[in-house]
Formats: sequence, C-alpha cells, structure tokens
Amino acid sequence: MRSHRILVIGGAGYVGSHFTRFAVKEGLHVSVVDNLSKGHTAALRGHDFFRADLNDPGWLDRHLSERRYDAIFHFAASCLVGESVSDPAQYYRNNVLAAFRMLEAMRLTGHDKLIFSSSCAVYGIPEALPLREDHPRNPISPYGRTKLVMEWMLEDYHRAYGIRSASLRYFNAAGCEPEDGLGEDHRPESHLIPNVVRRALDLSGELVIFGADYSTPDGTCVRDYIHVTDLAEAHLSVVEELDRIPLVRLNLGTGQGISNLEVVRAVERAVGVDLNPTLGLRRPGDPPELVADAQEAYRLLQWRPTRSDLDLMVRQVAQWMSEHPGGYED
Repeated sequence: MRSHRILVIGGAGYVGSHFTRFAVKEGLHVSVVDNLSKGHTAALRGHDFFRADLNDPGWLDRHLSERRYDAIFHFAASCLVGESVSDPAQYYRNNVLAAFRMLEAMRLTGHDKLIFSSSCAVYGIPEALPLREDHPRNPISPYGRTKLVMEWMLEDYHRAYGIRSASLRYFNAAGCEPEDGLGEDHRPESHLIPNVVRRALDLSGELVIFGADYSTPDGTCVRDYIHVTDLAEAHLSVVEELDRIPLVRLNLGTGQGISNLEVVRAVERAVGVDLNPTLGLRRPGDPPELVADAQEAYRLLQWRPTRSDLDLMVRQVAQWMSEHPGGYED
C-alpha cells in the first residue's frame, strides 16, 4: 500500500484496534478517532488519538481541514442485532447520521478514499449458500438496514462527488492478538467464542446454545469465522484497488462453516474442560447458516485468510481472557 497517513474511526474497538495494530506494523502512520463509548483506551495502538464523536457537529470538518489523510477507515458502529430491534433510534443515529456527517466532511475537504466496515447482515435470510456479493440485499434487522443504507450512500457519493469506497462485508470476526495485549471485550458480549471461553474459565454462568433443531449437521447454527487480523490485512489490500475500481463490495470470510457445537468442542479442547451447554430455543431471526463465498476478494486482492483456524482463534481468546479476566482495564 502506497498510502502512508491514514485515519481510523473507531480504532479503540475490537476490529478497529486490531486493524490499527496491523497497519502500524506495516509502517503506516495511523491516527485514531474514537468516542470511547464502547472502545477501550487500553486497546489503542495508533500514533495519534483524538477523542471525539462524529455526531459532534463540525468536529470532523475542522479535523480534516487541518490534516490530510491518504485513506479513511470507518469501524465505528453500534452492532447488536437484538438491541437494534429494541432501540433503532440509536442505530440510525450512530450508524447512519454519523456516517453521513463523515462523508460530508470528506466531500468538503477533498478526502476521497473510504474503507467501510459493512456486514453480511445486509443479505438477510440466505436464498442460496454460500453467499455471493450479488445475492439480494434484504436485511431483517435495523442493524443490517443501517449497514445497507450506508452502502447506498457510498454508491451515491461516488456517482455525485467521486468519493471512492470499499464496503467490506464481514462474516463472523473472531480471534485476537494476545501477544500484543489485544483481545475481544464487548460489554455486553454477544459473540459466541468469547462467551464460551468465559464459561470454560469460570468467568460466567450457564452456557446456552440457542437452537438445536436447525437443518444443519448437528442441529445448531453454522457461521463463517474469520480471524480479525485476516480482516485487517484485507482492509489494507483493498486501498490501492480503489485507484482502479472506485466502488468495491466484497465478502470477507473463509468459505467454511462452523457450527455452534463445534465451537464448544474447540473450547473444551483448548481449556481442558467439559462444558455440557444447555440447548435452548431458537432466537428469532437467526438464519440456520451463514457462509461466505469470498472468491471475489481472493481474485481482486490476491488475499486469502491464513490465520482463521478455529483451534488457533479459540486458544488466543482463552489466553487473553486468562490474562485479562476482567477485560481491559482502562
């Protein structure tokens, strides 16, 4: 990547902090913006940090007028599907209005490259698997709809104003970098792997698997888990492609499905315990299976995930949680 000064919005969060770590190691100068509503100061890895909120009128306008960045990476978003159903106002404010202000600041200051964290939630219930980029986008939650609205905005801002962008549709981000002190610490935690590890380490109570009667090999949901540093590598790889293809939409996944019970067994192997989870009822809106067709990302970026082994990711999470039983201490 030729770009050397980048801005990371949401760089104190899970994916943003791991991306920042990777970009710094690749020799880029990284400035981070985060309001710390969900992120952690202990996870900051950039060269400069600015505590600010994109919903603060005018802050980003002033910042981008005073500084020049080769590319902007947007990781900041509210991301709990269930919460988005009960409080959609928060999601439209944080995921749509804030992103609109960011795009306006970019337009007004001449910044023209954005890499956006999108989600496989834009697809909704799969009509065919694995999911390709041309699958109909029909999200079933306010969270997924806010991601799709942002993708629409990026398409319109390119056509009207020439802003180049990549929408990277994550599947299930997983793993961490415990050797660099980086882990996964959401509050509340909604991701399966850290929740199973917490139970295995006696850091939480009963472990419930939601749904055991799906049309999958073991009856539990199947998901595509990709290492968070593999995601980071793809983000850097796509920047130079924007010089050639100004509007990019890519799935980021492994193409391999892993069931909830397979995750439980991997944690049992890593920690050396028997977990015996409770098999509960399905959660409304959970698709039986979500697996990426990521061939386009492999073709366009010459990128393949190399760290997304389930046992490795589980061991990393267990190591970090063992060293940080209370999570980050900010």
